[in-house]
Amino acid sequence: MKKTVPVVGMMCAVCAAHVEKKLSGLQGVENCAVSLASRTALVDYNPEVIDLEQMKEALQGIGYDLVTEQDKNLEAIERQSYLNLRNKVIVSWVLAILCMVISMHYISFGNKLTNNILMMVISIINLIYCGRQFYSIAWRQLQHASANMDTLVALSTAVSFTFSVFNTFWGESFWGSRGMECHTYYDASVMIITFVLTGRLLEERAKNGTASSIRALMGLQPKTARVIQMGEWSEVPIATIQPEDVIEVRPGEKVPVDGVVTDGTTYIDESMISGEAIPVEKHVGDKVLAGTIVRQGTFQFEAQQVGESTVLAGIIKMVQQAQGSKAPVQRTVDKIALIFVPTVMAIALLTCIIWLAFGGMDKLPQAILAAVSVLVIACPCAMGLATPTALMVGIGKAAEQHILIKDATALEGLCQVNAMVFDKTGTLTELMDHDIDKEKTFNGETLKESAPAAVQQLKQQGIELFMMSGDKEEAARYWAEKAGIEHYQSQVMPQDKEDLVRRLQGEGKHVAMVGDGINDSQALAAANVSIAMSQGTDVAMEVAQVTLMGNDLRRIPDAIKLSKRTVNMIHQNLFWAFIYNLVCIPLAAGLPYLFGYSWHITPMLASALMAFSSVSVVLNSLRLKFTVHR
Repeated sequence: MKKTVPVVGMMCAVCAAHVEKKLSGLQGVENCAVSLASRTALVDYNPEVIDLEQMKEALQGIGYDLVTEQDKNLEAIERQSYLNLRNKVIVSWVLAILCMVISMHYISFGNKLTNNILMMVISIINLIYCGRQFYSIAWRQLQHASANMDTLVALSTAVSFTFSVFNTFWGESFWGSRGMECHTYYDASVMIITFVLTGRLLEERAKNGTASSIRALMGLQPKTARVIQMGEWSEVPIATIQPEDVIEVRPGEKVPVDGVVTDGTTYIDESMISGEAIPVEKHVGDKVLAGTIVRQGTFQFEAQQVGESTVLAGIIKMVQQAQGSKAPVQRTVDKIALIFVPTVMAIALLTCIIWLAFGGMDKLPQAILAAVSVLVIACPCAMGLATPTALMVGIGKAAEQHILIKDATALEGLCQVNAMVFDKTGTLTELMDHDIDKEKTFNGETLKESAPAAVQQLKQQGIELFMMSGDKEEAARYWAEKAGIEHYQSQVMPQDKEDLVRRLQGEGKHVAMVGDGINDSQALAAANVSIAMSQGTDVAMEVAQVTLMGNDLRRIPDAIKLSKRTVNMIHQNLFWAFIYNLVCIPLAAGLPYLFGYSWHITPMLASALMAFSSVSVVLNSLRLKFTVHR
């Protein structure tokens, strides 16, 4: 059983890796993919062995949580979480500004000790109210011999705060006896938490945009429906609708669930499902789908598929699972993330030791600040967000263009396609009425209007095209020429289609198969990327990684273009995330001092840069949303 479940408490790539590792290790969980960007876990599990409540309990033990069906509404949880975070950011900024004003002596309360004690109190309030989550999660991580971003924040702020408390009460005697001036760094501990929380708030706001495609799909389904009960029509929530209920829908309203027309004639806009703008006429016995809009004519229908069984619910579920799945490149990042935090902690400790080794106790303040700066600036948020945010936006953008992508592997694989095999009937052509002029249609078929343009665009993308048909040689040659495809085979069986895919793969090609029928399922399963038409059989759509809603074949080159843009965006994000750490960690450790420069990255600047890197990755990914269609 596969289910996408929201996860609470994840803040970085290491968090996602820990959650995935914990869930994957539970008995009964067959597979698990955790997405930091969507804050979800896609879990494939055996419900007879384990349930979501047991997974929830396991995650709570390491500082995270699952939102299960027994919990309150997810939107309410997310909204409350966002409001709590916003309130903490506001309070933290007020405390930070007040602390900075005192530290810069714009406000003075008589003497240095009094000022330091006031800043200490401000810091304590900030640590307890605004930063408590960092310490509680870090403690739970420590209990399980692991570490994440919260560990880095907790450690860096605790060190700077403790050092400042020491200097407040014993600094004059300790440092003064050595002829040195002592300083406190309460403002650093406060500003680290302020900047980290601000970065998270900006991330949450930006990531709301990445989930807009899901919200748009969910918004297609109405909240209520008019159902006949005890001989009278009454408005009821759609959650209460049962199969065989009789429902009435009027012009301008949305169809609430899937069903069959029982009375009346209507015209329905099905563009949200098929992408076709022209309303479809419906008569008694015709199927209607949830979320489609009635343009003309009141009608009644009998409910058949309700709740999660509707076509719309299936689309939403597919997009959610795809956005929560992982591309192969993300697996590599996850492995790096698991060893990243311990490595950073070791670098911070080494930084402190080197400072003291070469400068002695006189350099203790600089050693501590350099170590704190390394801990803060190396938080792997940007690294963890680089791939999933781009994937979420790319898969959501595809859904808006009526291209349903089942998983991240398919999205990443589309850009590598250099050979494509088409089934003929139902894919390139449409099984017309036999009284139509055969001279125009040839053997009762007609070429899809979008086929020549799609073929031309695919050729321009450097893709070699093949057509497979069970028809005789004459018919196959005719339709291949009409479509503009040079390579074709006639009178083929399902095994022949698979054999062609295997042969092309043997030649080193990355093959996509496009089909719509049961006889295409073998080839679809064998292809590197499988594409099905939504009007095809359920078997083909189940096997395929990509489903095209409607008849427009131009969506295939569109999907490939989007794949290339998404993968390029992932590479950009990863490049900047890794370069950021590669450059900033040595600077934070004090590298400029080796070349005679006194400039260095302070803990406050480190926290600001860390927050900026995470936000920049998310904003960069959001550029995909504004990709022009065709």
